[in-house]
This record gives sequence, C-alpha cells and structure tokens, in this order.
Amino acid sequence: MDAVKLWSLSSQPLKHLFRVASTTTTTLRRPFSHSSSYSRVVLRCCSSTSTTTTTPANAARAGGRNRRASTSSSTSDKDAVRAIRLKKVEELRSKGLDPYAYGWERTHSANQLQDIYKDLADGEEAKGEKDAVSIAGRIVARRAFGKLAFLTLRDDSGTIQLYCEKERLADEQFDQLKALVDIGDIVGASGSIKRTEKGELSIYVNSFAILTKSLLPLPDKYHGLTDVDKRYRQRYVDMIANPEVADVFRKRAKIISEIRKAVESVGFVEVETPVLQGAAGGAEARPFVTHHNSLGRDLYLRIATELHLKRMLVGGFEKVYEIGRIFRNEGISTRHNPEFTTIEMYEAYSDYESMMNMAEEIVTRCALAVHGTLTVDYQGAEIHLERPWRRETMHNLVKESTGIDFGELSNDLKVAKEVTLKTLGVDLDHKDKVSIEACTSTGHLLYEVFEIVVESKLLQPTFVLDYPIEISPLAKPHRRNAGLTERFELFICGRELANAFSELTDPMDQRGRLEEQVRQHNEKKAAGTSETDGADDKGKENDDLYEVTVDDDFLTALEYGMPPASGMGLGIDRLVMLLTNSASIRDVIAFPIHCPPLICFCKPNSPHIYTPGPLELQNAPTPPPPPPLPNSKLASVPETSDHLVDEEIIKEEKLLGNANPQPSTAQPCLKSSLRKPNSDSSAPKQEELKKTVQWTDILGKQLVDIREFQCSELEDTDNENENRRRCVCVIL
Repeated sequence: MDAVKLWSLSSQPLKHLFRVASTTTTTLRRPFSHSSSYSRVVLRCCSSTSTTTTTPANAARAGGRNRRASTSSSTSDKDAVRAIRLKKVEELRSKGLDPYAYGWERTHSANQLQDIYKDLADGEEAKGEKDAVSIAGRIVARRAFGKLAFLTLRDDSGTIQLYCEKERLADEQFDQLKALVDIGDIVGASGSIKRTEKGELSIYVNSFAILTKSLLPLPDKYHGLTDVDKRYRQRYVDMIANPEVADVFRKRAKIISEIRKAVESVGFVEVETPVLQGAAGGAEARPFVTHHNSLGRDLYLRIATELHLKRMLVGGFEKVYEIGRIFRNEGISTRHNPEFTTIEMYEAYSDYESMMNMAEEIVTRCALAVHGTLTVDYQGAEIHLERPWRRETMHNLVKESTGIDFGELSNDLKVAKEVTLKTLGVDLDHKDKVSIEACTSTGHLLYEVFEIVVESKLLQPTFVLDYPIEISPLAKPHRRNAGLTERFELFICGRELANAFSELTDPMDQRGRLEEQVRQHNEKKAAGTSETDGADDKGKENDDLYEVTVDDDFLTALEYGMPPASGMGLGIDRLVMLLTNSASIRDVIAFPIHCPPLICFCKPNSPHIYTPGPLELQNAPTPPPPPPLPNSKLASVPETSDHLVDEEIIKEEKLLGNANPQPSTAQPCLKSSLRKPNSDSSAPKQEELKKTVQWTDILGKQLVDIREFQCSELEDTDNENENRRRCVCVIL
C-alpha cells in the first residue's frame, strides 16, 4: 500500500490553518495511486458539505476577493473578543465582583411573568410589594441610549426585556452594565414590572449582577449558526443561537415520558440490562469491541437488549421493558447513528397481535402529547395516525407493487431470480441486481424485493406481517404458513419504526437457527476476506469481517423454560423525527457522532463523496525533518473562509529521495489541489518509499487517520478515469 508523507509547515505549533505561498511546499504521497510519485498540495480550509462548482472566471474573481479579505478572519475576531472579555473578567474581580457566581434567587421565569402581567397596560408599572420580581438568564440582545439600556434576557422558558435606567440603579451599576455586560453573559436582575409605551413587558431593574461572564461571542444574531457541521459539533451554541433546536429536545423528553406512561399503565416493569456483554446478540450488526483489563477479555457494547430481557421472562417477570442506548459499529446517515435509543418490551402469554396494538397505543399517545392531533406533517407529507392502521403481509405487498407472487414460486431459487430480474430488470440499478443475484434463498429474495420496491412507498402507518424464516432467527414459526414467521415491522414515511415477534421459545430450534446464522456469516466473512486479500487497496474494511458467536448462556436460559411471549423494539429516535418533523436523526440526538475535524486538500467548492474505511498507516523510522519554513512565507487563513489558491502558486515538486530530480510536468488532479508529476522514473520504489516515510503532523495535533474522498464527476469531463481520481483529507 502506498504511504503518505506530510511535512510540518513550521517548527513551532501553529494556531490556525495556513495558506502556502509559491515558495512554500508541502509534500504528499497519493495513497491511492499505483505510481510511486509524489504530489504537490496546497493546504486550505474546506467545508465537506459544499456542493457548488466554480467556473475559472468566477474562481479568479473570488480568489482576489478572498485574498483581500484574508487579513480579517472570524478566528482572529473571536480571539480579539476573548482577549477583551478576559480583561473585563479581571476588572470585575478588581472591583470585588465575582464574574462566576455561586447562585441567584429567582422568583419567576420569563414566561411566568409574561403570563401573569399579560393585561398590564402600555406605559403602566406594577409597583406593589408582590410585584417585586427576580429573574436570571442569558443576555441575547442589548441596546444602550445615553442613560437608558435595554437588554433581552432569555431563560429556559422564554424571553423578557430588562429596562435599565441610570437613576434607578445604585452606585455605578449603570456604567458597569454598559461597560462590562456583553451579549452571551448570564445575569441576574431584580426590580418591578413595567410595560413600555411600545407595549414591551419589561423588568424595571433595581439591581443586577453578572452571574457568568461569557468569553466567546455568540453567532451573528441575524444569520444565527447556519453551518450544519458546526451545529452538530457545538450543539450548545446551536441551542443558544437557534432556540427551536432546544424545543426538539423538550419534545423528545415529553415523548419518552409518554412512552413510559403508556407501557406502565398496562403493567410493564422497567428493568436495566448490561451495556457491556460477553457476546453481541439479539440482532445482526457489527458491534463495538472494548477490552476489560482486569478480566483480560474483550467485551462488546450491546447491539440489542433483547436476550437479557428474555432472561427476565425466564426468571418470572411477565411484562418487562427497557429504554436504553444501543450501539452498532455501522454507517452514519440521515436515518442511522452508531448509538441510538430504543424501547424493547416483552409480554408473557401473548403473541405479535398484542404488540401491534401496543405500537398503535404508544405512537398515538405520543402524537397527542406533542401535537394534540393525530394528523401530523412530516417533510411536506400529511401522515394520518388514526387507528386502526393497515395490516398486510409481505407477500401481498410485493405482489401488489410488482405483480410477482412468491407464493407460487415455491422454493425454486433459480426460477424466482429469473422472474424477479425479468419483471424488475428495467427499473433496477446495478447494485440492486447484484443484491438479487447474491440472495441465497427465496426468503432472502422476497425480502430484497420488498426493500428495493415496496418499503419506500409505505407512507401511511402500515404493519408488514409474516417475514421469511431465513431472516427472522428469533421469531416463532408461523402457525399456518410454512417458511414464514409471526413477525411484523411497522413502517411510517417509508421507514421502519418498530419490529416485533411472537417469540421463539423452543431452545433446540433456537440453537439451530443461531448456529445457521453464524455459519452464513462466517461464509460471507470468508468470501470478504478473500476479496480483500486480492484487492489492491487493503486499507478498505469489509463490513462482514467481524466475529459472530452464539450466546450459549441465553440458550441455557431457554432450556429452563420461557413462557409463550411477544416482544417489540421501537426506535425512539425515528419516532421523535416523525413527531418533530426532523429530516435527519442527528437533529433529534443532542450530541450525535460526527467525523473529526478535517484538513482538506480540495479546491474550493469541490463536492466530494465520503468513502468509508481508513487507509492503512505504515510504521516507519523517522526520516530527517525538512528545514523549518520562514514564517514570512506563511499566510494565515481564516477558520471559516474558503480561499481559492491561484494556479501559479502551485509549482512542480521535487520527488523525495531524488537529489537531482528530472524535470516533470505537473498534471492537475480533477477538482483537487493535488498534483501528480507525469515523469516519475527517478522516484523511489514503493517498498523503499515505505521505509522512509514518516507520518508527520501538520498543525501540532495528534494525527488520527487519513481518509479518501471520491471527487464528484464534472459535466464537461469525458475521461472516465479522471472521474475516479480522489482527493485526500487528514483527520486530526
């Protein structure tokens, strides 16, 4: 595998990103190139969510504007503000005032005052003894006019204005307010209630105190925090700048509370099961693996709560549930997060019909609690949650959408595939055709066709019944239809919301199915290993290359006897998405998993697609470091800017290890600032290169990983190979 060499831009720790001048070089080996050449890169800050292309003419103009603007950056502004506010902290302390208080006695919240004094007339003041109020919160706006100052204070309930008059405040408090209070500070204020002539309910301030001095400025009040990636990384700032974000999490709390009320009202008992487990069971998913040092063994973060909850049924509980975090080491999308929240519940002496009723009860109660109605809007679609919901078998739904009757195809897999490809061939893309060809049974094929064709069409609440036994290892066989199980999934807006079974209680049948599941997984793992061994890029991980084991203790528990039971798992995050009209699961998780900060080597506005899997890091001896670059050659790049690098800045780079390099013509990598020399006959061999390459940090931070990004296609590019070239991002 090719290695990468990243040379430090300076011998001193760098605080910001830097733009490299024409005489300043940074060497990078393209890790995905089969040649042994090196490529010239220009370091720039880039947003990975950009999807806009730039024409050469526009780019040149933008580059000029950006270069002129480079002396004024948001980062430097933030540092300047922080320095000023630190001086204010010192000034407060010099006056004997604590800028970080221990507490504040409040009498009301902002919304309570708005409600109590909603009938107070314009220009009127409430001066009674009971009208002396005290409040605390964050300052989100301020205006000062001579001897008057108006501050907008926001607490957890809402906002209210502070009306500050110099003559009314004691000593030098008014001057301190104007000089030392900034937007973002948390203050406490006391006074009477007054409604201004313009109708704004206000606290007529008698005294105030700075409770917490903010050191960093809040986002621009007109534009708020709009950078999507930063909103997720700094959710605390997102909630300050966009109050509606906090409302989502208040609704989430209400939904979870309503779920508990719904299940406990019919006798379910909440229990807790282990997060760290010796075997990852209850689902087919890649687990997170950790190591217990004292025990000297690997443990897994749970991928489901199912198997331990069933142990509770064996132990004598008849109705149990758990609301908990689940961890799956898989992809990230608008519907998937590596850690998510579910409720799983199990009821003895019932079947999957009872769980359909429970699912309807939970969702409708939550909808009424949040909206007060059973008709909700989700991303422009009107969803009707009135009961009862549609209940239909998977066979009938597939037949309805495609005309294929899998019931008539028996178990002849070859014929079933031929019929499926003939019927759907025109509408299938290559990936879907490969998935269909890979199916190992008619049950798998039925499910594949359902996912490809039917699932996305299930807009209104629909229970999909009777899944094939091949994909339902924990469900009881259907009592009337061989080859099927008593299982349903609930779909709303084309998304799975819940999954339930009549639970399998036969320990011998359960053992056979789990062992078959392990066997099939190991076959896929073996096939994936051979493919990876034969591939040129061995840094790419195969999703099936993880261990799956049988939970023998669970099977032992079943042998003691588990009563007939039904069980259901319902995704709380997706339910919150539905009831808060949130397009992405990351919008309903307060602190979602996100990629580390990236330094990108793309040109401005170059869209790229993330390719999962780290590149292979090569351990190598440390080569002699390059000479430090003069600081005069470095130009600071603002944190949020998108600077265009002039083409003339990029020069041909001398190949590492070649004392007298041959002249080479640099060829631009498509939509990237990387350059690949055409003439590389004097370049070191790959194996020799690996021995001399060092992974060197660029910004004085620990280098975590290198990842590839596939550049998007250009409309005016005819060369297919050009579209496959990649840019590189370094994760710090």
